[in-house]
Amino acid sequence: MKIKSFLAVLLCLFTLTSCGAVGKVDLPEKPGNEHEVEEPPQKETPDPQDDMTPQEKKAREIMAGLTAEEKIGQLFLVRCPTGQEDKAAQYNVGGYILFARDFENRTPEQMAAVTAGYQSSAKVPMIIAVDEEGGTVTRISRFKQYRSQPFKSPRDLYREGGYQLLSDTAVEKARLLKSLGVNVNMGPVCDISFEKSAFMYKRSFGLGADETARYVSAEVSAAEGEGIGTVLKHYPGYGDLAGDSHIGATRDERAIDTFDYDEIPFRAGIEAGSGCVLVCHNIIPSMGDELPASLSPSVHKRLREKVGFEGVIMTDDLYMDAISKSYDTGEAAVMAIQAGNDMICCTEFESQIPAVIRAYRQGRISGETIDEALLRVLLWKIELGLISVS
Repeated sequence: MKIKSFLAVLLCLFTLTSCGAVGKVDLPEKPGNEHEVEEPPQKETPDPQDDMTPQEKKAREIMAGLTAEEKIGQLFLVRCPTGQEDKAAQYNVGGYILFARDFENRTPEQMAAVTAGYQSSAKVPMIIAVDEEGGTVTRISRFKQYRSQPFKSPRDLYREGGYQLLSDTAVEKARLLKSLGVNVNMGPVCDISFEKSAFMYKRSFGLGADETARYVSAEVSAAEGEGIGTVLKHYPGYGDLAGDSHIGATRDERAIDTFDYDEIPFRAGIEAGSGCVLVCHNIIPSMGDELPASLSPSVHKRLREKVGFEGVIMTDDLYMDAISKSYDTGEAAVMAIQAGNDMICCTEFESQIPAVIRAYRQGRISGETIDEALLRVLLWKIELGLISVS
């Protein structure tokens, strides 16, 4: 009986509990705000253009509107083809380099109209360049319709009136070029040469590195101040090399440390604001390979990393025998881009531009390489005032 009574009590208790469960059950409230864990705010993905200068934004905007073929054309500074000037539009070349034949039978007014015509036919404003060094190299002032007498060499000007006359003449020269629609002078010559038998002697300043550096700085500052671009040549310097790369392969057997001295004028020109350095065709074994400097990755690496140059690197003319007698025409252009050049100075562009396009399509030259080179070219054009940022 006692056991039965105990079981009856348990059953009653269980029934009461179950009955209570049938009624409304008040669930515990969710934790209040003070207990909530807030989600961290989502960070916005930064726009890469936020860190770009207005100049770079403009350059990339232009790049976005070009095909791969048009981009590659911009990397060529070509000898202006007589009677076929419309090829600039066909190939979208980066610019023309003019020679004496382009000026000889034209008045200044006619020449200005001609260069304006070149620009009007171009999708992207063109570099119009000329070699007007003075002395032995004059493409314009040799003709009396442009100047009563040719510009004297920097060496002679210095002897007559020092650095002031050099600077004044550079201003006059720049203004003449600008009046004709020319926007880049292929100079100054930065090579240091003392030996009269050396190929570059007559075109060099004829003094040591420091004096040459001061001349280069004055020339660059004067020209750039007038809106004319400059090209420092011929990196890394001919020195007293007797060979002429226009007529064959040339070797420079000097020790690598020698070029620290030869680079002093180039550094001065870069500091003064020059936007372009032209690389020679000399073979320089001490720099790491047996390739002409213009086709040598090691030479370009030195110019970028050791000298610290960030502007446009350009080859000397690939038509010169130092290149044309040793390399296939199209392959030379491909090698020039692979080596690190941003612009190719050439004559045979109608075969060389297609060769670079083929190399790009075959994956031998990357799109990134093309874009990096083109960005520097466009930034140079913006710097020269050929392309407006606003």
